[in-house]
Amino acid sequence: MTGRRPGAIAAGLVLALLLTACSTSATGAPAVSDAWVRPSASMGGAVAAYFTITNATGKDDALLSVSSPIAKTVELHETSTDASGMTGMQPIDRVAVASGATVKLAPGGMHVMLMDLTQALPTGGTVELDLVFEHAGKVVVQAEVRQG
Repeated sequence: MTGRRPGAIAAGLVLALLLTACSTSATGAPAVSDAWVRPSASMGGAVAAYFTITNATGKDDALLSVSSPIAKTVELHETSTDASGMTGMQPIDRVAVASGATVKLAPGGMHVMLMDLTQALPTGGTVELDLVFEHAGKVVVQAEVRQG
């Protein structure tokens, strides 16, 4: 050996691996839970999808888009009420999810619209949702088809 101690080298490698593991978990993807969509008896229509995003990554992120193999068009939407009391939906560009925050996409608020369905969605089935985050990239979730 050239003066290096094997124990010190091993300790250095272990420390480097631990730092890498911590770094990876701190910059992973936000967690998506309780994903569900409303049922549809026929193709061609539209349904809403909902889920909860929890960002424990240590870095702000944003949901930029969603796609699904069962819908030709998918949009992020928000329900709002204007000054005259009229309620409607508007497309939104993104859903910000700050570090340490939890954001719910739920009936009466932000949600995903799956439009031009390519198949019926019976209660009890599942639907793939492909979420794209600004920093975390693509996250694939299975959403349960159920009544709200």
